[in-house]
Amino acid sequence: MATVVELITYPVKGCAGTSVDSTHLTPAGLAHDRSFMVVSVDGVYRTQRRDPRLALVRPTVSADGSRLTLASAEPEPEGGHGALHLDVTTSAPRRDVDLFGTAYQGIDQGDEAAAWLTDFLGTPSRLVRVPPEHDRKTDGLTPGTSGYADSSAVHLLSRASLTHLHTRLAERGAPPLAMDRFRPNIVIDSLPEGCQGEDRAADWAAEPHAEDRIRRATIGASELGYTKLAVRCAVTLVDQEAGARGGPEPLRTLADYRRFSAGGVVFGAKFAVVRPGKLSVGDEVAVEEWGEAER
Repeated sequence: MATVVELITYPVKGCAGTSVDSTHLTPAGLAHDRSFMVVSVDGVYRTQRRDPRLALVRPTVSADGSRLTLASAEPEPEGGHGALHLDVTTSAPRRDVDLFGTAYQGIDQGDEAAAWLTDFLGTPSRLVRVPPEHDRKTDGLTPGTSGYADSSAVHLLSRASLTHLHTRLAERGAPPLAMDRFRPNIVIDSLPEGCQGEDRAADWAAEPHAEDRIRRATIGASELGYTKLAVRCAVTLVDQEAGARGGPEPLRTLADYRRFSAGGVVFGAKFAVVRPGKLSVGDEVAVEEWGEAER
């Protein structure tokens, strides 16, 4: 009773996403999702929490992952950053990197990428790639893995949840926010408005935050298992088009009705990949198992 309306992969952690019509869901998430990460010269991850200009970096990666392009969302005369085309290396020496205090390995992508990012962000930076031997175990209800994502491999969010947030924002005179503030991988929507009767009554995706109760779902040829709710952070305050913080929303309003007992506010749900497979916009989301929403 729900369909996929958007698929977004984020090749470089913290940078802009790329919408695709179809892709392969790997054990670590959508193909190439968070395969790369910008780090300090000491190997500590960079994030929009501290470096909001990351949102203005538009990365694209070739289907086989061998070529990466970094482009600026700013007009070149203003930003002065032409696109950088890189041959991705998986054979360079590994280096230690830090992601939320946990040590991992990364493959440095060279001085040219480092110079481009350092100039664009205004702070010394390097670019690393997940090594082929990366063997990360993610937490949550369903075991899984991911690249350099914050936690689980897939972030799923419904349009109904965003529409409800817009209603709450309007009540306090705040404007609506774009879906990209929340950086989902899979966006789902409900049945078309023309559907009536029993079909419409059974349309669970029209209910805000129904994704919180999904425990197992098949989409296309793939299967997802619930891990946990998505706890939101200061990245949601960043205007993804401007690459700058845009005020207290949505965290201020989410704090009114989406406080999580374990701390913070939640919006959307995280999933592990139980069965890889092809994903396409228009695929039906079939919920195989429901649970109670965490509080």
